[in-house]
Amino acid sequence: MSIEHRDDTGDRFGMWLFLYTEVILFSGLFILYAVSLSRFPGDFAQGSHQLNIYLGSINTIVLLTSSLTIALAVSAIQMNRIRQCLTLCGVTVVLALVFLVNKYFEWSAEISHGIYPGSQHLAEMGAGVSAFFNLYYFTAGLHGLHVLIGGSLIGVVAVLTARGKITSERYTLLENSALFWHLVDLVWIFLFPLYYLIL
Repeated sequence: MSIEHRDDTGDRFGMWLFLYTEVILFSGLFILYAVSLSRFPGDFAQGSHQLNIYLGSINTIVLLTSSLTIALAVSAIQMNRIRQCLTLCGVTVVLALVFLVNKYFEWSAEISHGIYPGSQHLAEMGAGVSAFFNLYYFTAGLHGLHVLIGGSLIGVVAVLTARGKITSERYTLLENSALFWHLVDLVWIFLFPLYYLIL
């Protein structure tokens, strides 16, 4: 076993360990959500109905598509298709930006209606609705930060690929970036129904 291969194996293990800590982080938030939902089921449904399900649905499609494009980028680098890999990384970054722009418009509309943590309007809606939106803003905001970090990381990886630092023989950084992005996608797959589809 070569030193390079051992290094790559260590990088992959380190990435999986990091992803495990991320899963623990979001799992804790999901548990907090479940406890709050059991206390305020009606209020959580009321809060959910005030979210923009259309933008939420669009963002779901955007992230699912971006997971496909980054997976194809990994396959492309494995086959030494550099230009195709760069194109697919670029598409993934653009989709990340689309997600963030959609989220910006969604939050802007909600804030303009006085729906944000600490607002008087939200306090008047009751403790359950306040709990819903406090969790929503924190969890979705944390997820949005991950989208920003993941998109930036993929952009850096694309630059390194264009400079020949990432090749068909050594592409662990691209592979790890894709794993992180898949986690971002997976978290949203849970967030969307939990916040947008409460009946």
